Amino acid sequence: MGMDKEQVAAILAEIGTLLELKGENPFKTRAYVNAVRTLEGLNEPLEKIVAEGRLGELKGFGEALQDKVTQLVTTGQLPYYEELKASLPAGLLELLSIQGLGPKKVKKLYDELGIDSQTKLEAACRDGRVAGLDGFGEKSQAKILEALAFKAQFASRHRLIDALQVADPILEALRQHPDVIRCSTAGSLRRWKEVIGDIDFLVSSKAPAGIIADFVSQPGIKAVLAQGETKASVLLESGIQADLRVVADSEFPFALAYFTGSKEHNIVMRQRAISRGLRLNEYGLFQSAEETRDPKLRLPCHDEAEIFAALGLTYVPPELREDHGEFTASEARQLPRLVEWTDLRGSLHNHSNWSDGRDTLESIQAQAEELGLSYWAITDHSRASFQANGLDPARLRKQIREIQTLNQQAEDAGRDFRLLTGTEVDVLKDGLDFSDELLSELDVVVASLHVPSSDEAENTRRLIRAAGNPQVHMLGHLTGRLLLSRDAYKLDIPAVIEACAATGTWIELNASPYRFDLDWRLWQFAKSKGVRCVINCDAHRLEHFSFLRLGAGIARKGWLTAKDIVNTRSLVELRKALAQKRTGGV
Repeated sequence: MGMDKEQVAAILAEIGTLLELKGENPFKTRAYVNAVRTLEGLNEPLEKIVAEGRLGELKGFGEALQDKVTQLVTTGQLPYYEELKASLPAGLLELLSIQGLGPKKVKKLYDELGIDSQTKLEAACRDGRVAGLDGFGEKSQAKILEALAFKAQFASRHRLIDALQVADPILEALRQHPDVIRCSTAGSLRRWKEVIGDIDFLVSSKAPAGIIADFVSQPGIKAVLAQGETKASVLLESGIQADLRVVADSEFPFALAYFTGSKEHNIVMRQRAISRGLRLNEYGLFQSAEETRDPKLRLPCHDEAEIFAALGLTYVPPELREDHGEFTASEARQLPRLVEWTDLRGSLHNHSNWSDGRDTLESIQAQAEELGLSYWAITDHSRASFQANGLDPARLRKQIREIQTLNQQAEDAGRDFRLLTGTEVDVLKDGLDFSDELLSELDVVVASLHVPSSDEAENTRRLIRAAGNPQVHMLGHLTGRLLLSRDAYKLDIPAVIEACAATGTWIELNASPYRFDLDWRLWQFAKSKGVRCVINCDAHRLEHFSFLRLGAGIARKGWLTAKDIVNTRSLVELRKALAQKRTGGV
């Protein structure tokens, strides 16, 4: 089976890295980097180009590269790649995942100290050998140890998107199994936590044996960790553990509620049951003061809503089951109607191939229209983000004109969708990266801090000043965190939220699964201050449009409704809201 454009690009990128690790000619490695960029910028299927023999027309694609890409597209195999990978210790690629280590440094560590694993690297740092290498030193050695400790801390933690990508097909297979009555994910995945541990699946059936057997023999399993009559655990190739439990259908609602959690939520649920002379556990809600599984004493609850009702509560959505106020709101019948991802009309922070995005304005426009969205803002980086090919004023004004042309074409064709002009402007020490005059020419302005200070007061001051600028509509990825790889920078978050409330500045919920910033735990406070949320994809490629679904899930976890979120509005309403900030409206 052949590979598509994304898979081929990933292999070519890895070949470039492997060649750099081997110390090959830099021009050779650069050829692969350039080839990846070329493939990522294609506006037609790679398979079509290969079939029509047009690979040679692509910039930088000589005969050798054409041959490799053709093999990957047609057969899905490339002996050259396999041999290259086998010629280097497997641990070298793993070392590249450590923050601060690039191919050149990894090669030096291997060549001079024989380091080909994280274990060896840590030992060499602890006895000072790394600090003795040219280009490293004590500071670099200390930073490597910090990065190793950070990685070890999250070794069994996984980003939400990684869990969903493996869980969705497994859940679909369970749904289609003839012996399955009901099935669901449970645990932190069902609660839509930004980072999860294991993936939990729950199934009801009268014939568990066949389901268990199929579960442990599905594709993508690295190892079977446990297998019993009604339970099984497997380690997936992705490194995530998946657990399956099979219960009787009469027990399913209780097991689902119990295994969904959270632990803190479950404790309160059990206490509510006890106060009513009942007993709640994973097997049922029983008319008994003692722990029991006696089905004769079980109250008939056909779904989770009936369990909540029996305990004097309205149904609590899984995302809210964190003991963060859901019981008080549920008792008072005041749980909000949470936002659905289909409420979202577009995203106001996204990138194109004008800066560090992959796709053209035309392909972004086509994708957004195909998905039935109303608008999509192009907010490429400003000039200070030189590493992201940030735009200077002249390029930005040229982009504005091109977007206006595309919008005019859409209007002439009777189409309602519009691209919005914009920028993700850097928040610098002495102000914003663009003049207010230039910012005023744009539909949307996102202000983001990309190079923070180590001083909390300085970072806070910079963001409060940005929020006070009438041209700035929202603050982007407020804390700068990268899940499982970088902590938030030092910031007085409540002070910034207060400043946004005072100035009518929105705060982004960056829906990138690497960020989910602002954190869901902070949205109830922001909402209480009157701050509006914008769920933004921060898209750098067309596949990132799917982040709208992820962001909506995190917004639900933050108790947000459609009314709390700016980009649930129509284009006409959005334009009014954008104009309001510039005229001093809050």
